Amino acid sequence: MPPPRWLADEMLGRLARYLRFVGCDTVYVRGASDDELLDRAAREQRVLLTRDRQLSRRGPSAFLLETPVLAEQWRAVRAAWPSIPTEVAFLRCTLCNGRLRELAVGDAPSTAVGLPPPVRSGSAALFACGDCGHLYWDGSHTAKVRERIAAWERGDRP
Repeated sequence: MPPPRWLADEMLGRLARYLRFVGCDTVYVRGASDDELLDRAAREQRVLLTRDRQLSRRGPSAFLLETPVLAEQWRAVRAAWPSIPTEVAFLRCTLCNGRLRELAVGDAPSTAVGLPPPVRSGSAALFACGDCGHLYWDGSHTAKVRERIAAWERGDRP
């Protein structure tokens, strides 16, 4: 069974980014009222991730995360939904949740500066968000994300 679609409230922005790193459809909402969050989660059939106890009691599909520690949040969500992937997948924009598409090197926007040599040469894939245009490639930042997720999966201390 695939993981659910998520809606993360404003206290869980970092968790939302990590769920997106592994390809999960995760909307992150800031500045919305509790009623707006509950309405959107129901309308879009999303599980509401929150650290707000009262809000979690009101939402039939809300999931309460009691800790502010990102590693513990990750482990709590993975314990409840073991089907969540643990490998970085270039499927979702970590900024806006848009879908990523692979680009040919020649299709990189002319405004793209600082692309690493493997991307410029075509030996590494380049991805772009279809909504906001943000560019992604498998580089040192991705390696750090992989290491962090692996440490969380092993149960290392945060």
